Amino acid sequence: MAGQEKISLEDCYLDGWQYSLQCSRLAVGEGDVQVNLAVMVSPALDESGVEPLYLLAGGPGQAASDLAVLLNKFRKINQNRAIVLVDRRGAGLSRPFSCGIDRDTPNDLDLISKSLADCYLKQTTFANSLSSRQTVEDLELVRKYFGHEKISLWGGSWGTRTALLYQQWYPDSLSALVLDAVAPIDTKVFLSASAAEQAIQILARDCQSDPGCSRFGDWREVLDQLLVDWDDSIGENLPDPSTGRFTAHTMSRWALQSMIRAALYSPEASAQLPFAITEAGLGNYLPLAGISGLFSDTTTGMSLGLTFSVACSEELYRISEEEVSSDIAGTFVGNAFLDFFSRGCEVWPVPERRYAKPEPRDHPVLLISGEADPITPPDYAKENLDYLSNKQHLIVRSGGHINSVRGCIPTLIGEFLEAPEVQLDQACIKDIHRPPFMIGAYGPELIHRLNSGTTEKSTRGEEP
Repeated sequence: MAGQEKISLEDCYLDGWQYSLQCSRLAVGEGDVQVNLAVMVSPALDESGVEPLYLLAGGPGQAASDLAVLLNKFRKINQNRAIVLVDRRGAGLSRPFSCGIDRDTPNDLDLISKSLADCYLKQTTFANSLSSRQTVEDLELVRKYFGHEKISLWGGSWGTRTALLYQQWYPDSLSALVLDAVAPIDTKVFLSASAAEQAIQILARDCQSDPGCSRFGDWREVLDQLLVDWDDSIGENLPDPSTGRFTAHTMSRWALQSMIRAALYSPEASAQLPFAITEAGLGNYLPLAGISGLFSDTTTGMSLGLTFSVACSEELYRISEEEVSSDIAGTFVGNAFLDFFSRGCEVWPVPERRYAKPEPRDHPVLLISGEADPITPPDYAKENLDYLSNKQHLIVRSGGHINSVRGCIPTLIGEFLEAPEVQLDQACIKDIHRPPFMIGAYGPELIHRLNSGTTEKSTRGEEP
């Protein structure tokens, strides 16, 4: 077993971080399920013996190696503690299980379902082997491999679920938890249509109080009508946002709903929605096409084989039709998000894996939530973690999904890790604001200047 071997490290580099990391491989599994687990370490500059911080990626299906960009914001944390990234089996550099679905794959549910069905049949054994339990066991193996007595965990989105499970199964190995965009163990986080609706309502609230954005009026009503009237013929005339070229792919109503929902993850992207939706209501769909290129869509950045192995076995099976009907009622998303997973799980018949009821834990835990998070709203952290007796909660007003890099949050994370029993001074969070709204084709700030002291004649920000 790799955990009994001499530690072997070599320099490597990851996108998003300019400095070298110390990297290793651990052989896990056998036969058809064997994986050379990729482990990347940013060593502490000051060897003070402080426990390392492990970064856990979300998804499920994202790679920890894609989190290297966080090291830029966590520099101070990295001064006296190593930061460790482990690509779980099936993700990133650990035998990625993407099923050939990537950014170039059209947003077509039928096509994606067929690709998934073929993929499952070809790699059934590997698909059935992937689970959260396995990921936690691998993390414990890595901890032992490096001789870390205790570790702290930072988890983002689904990574918070992994961190909470590690806390349940290996409490003696854990020092503290930092959980950003919290997905509690017993919460059905894929029931997210109502959370997305709440997020867009908060966006509308903020828009209404902004002098520039408020002139768009009830753009939320425009969106409702747009979704009613939408057909694939509209999507045929949209250019690819990365090339500007018109393609043979269409934007279906499902893809439109998914794109708007995805934009709500990022305050920078969501700040463009009121303008883009208003323009679409006037027949100009180019701003909507542009937004779709600002963030990863449903399939980008995920190893979808891993995604479905975990989501279908641990999450989708416990959602009832009655719960779906209640969740989607009166929302702009409807069942678009769940359709993607329910269709996929039909052709990905992995065995169910049930969680035990969480047991009480007293580790120090820092919870971080965005008020306008469209999938893990603050209420999840507020109401569904009663078994954690030693927690603090940071809520970023108008914040989206994942807030660890915004404003003073990295500093607060560092202070928490240094003195986890001390209550943080959260006053600085009030200085974190939503980015300026786009109110015209030239961007937010320029339009304000152009129209200063003038009467605006067009929602497109044209000079009077």
